[in-house]
Amino acid sequence: MAELKYRRILLKLSGEALAGDKGFGIDPDTVGRISGEIEAILDLGAQVALVIGGGNIFRGISSSARGMDRASADYMGMLATVMNAVAVQDFLEKRGRCTRVLSAITMQEVCEPYVRRRAERHLEKGRVVICAAGTGNPYFTTDTAAALRGMELKCDVIIKATKVDGIYDKDPMKFDDAVRYRRIGYAEAVEKRLAVMDYTAFTLARENRIPIIVCDMFDGAIRRLLLGETVGTLVGD
Repeated sequence: MAELKYRRILLKLSGEALAGDKGFGIDPDTVGRISGEIEAILDLGAQVALVIGGGNIFRGISSSARGMDRASADYMGMLATVMNAVAVQDFLEKRGRCTRVLSAITMQEVCEPYVRRRAERHLEKGRVVICAAGTGNPYFTTDTAAALRGMELKCDVIIKATKVDGIYDKDPMKFDDAVRYRRIGYAEAVEKRLAVMDYTAFTLARENRIPIIVCDMFDGAIRRLLLGETVGTLVGD
């Protein structure tokens, strides 16, 4: 088994990542590629917990939720994350990987309720733990849920996998002169309003000294990161 820089990881995926180029819904080809990247790090012996957003289906803070009660809209967003979690579970299990979806909102016919000790035991047995329904509470984002689950499950790092290879001083998709940060402090990331994770998530990670790494989801970036290569942007003090 390889010597890994990080043995237990919390992988945060946006819901939009599952939509691929379509921008909404679930694209099977994209989810298949994501599952392949996860499989590659499982083969290294890493323990993987996932938190997936729901923005590809429904986002509480959006024009589609305009006029709705914020709590109601957020609950709809949480249910969307369960749909995404079940989709990723299906693709991973078709690859022969053992998974468990654990939801912060109880729906036992679909998935297990989230219980910290149960989640830890699944990880110890080599199962992929997919944490769904955010924190189970409105007004909290899935970024905050990722930070919370990362701490609860004693993960070595929170990896936010995106469409770009790190954090830039401006949008690299729009500006050719955008500069990528190799490392940035929590406070600086908040001060510069770098839209990577929300303030609550950064604060939780900082107070509990858990690093956040932002990197590309594809091309084996996460695998290289676990093997010790410098990849993406490290957020930490």
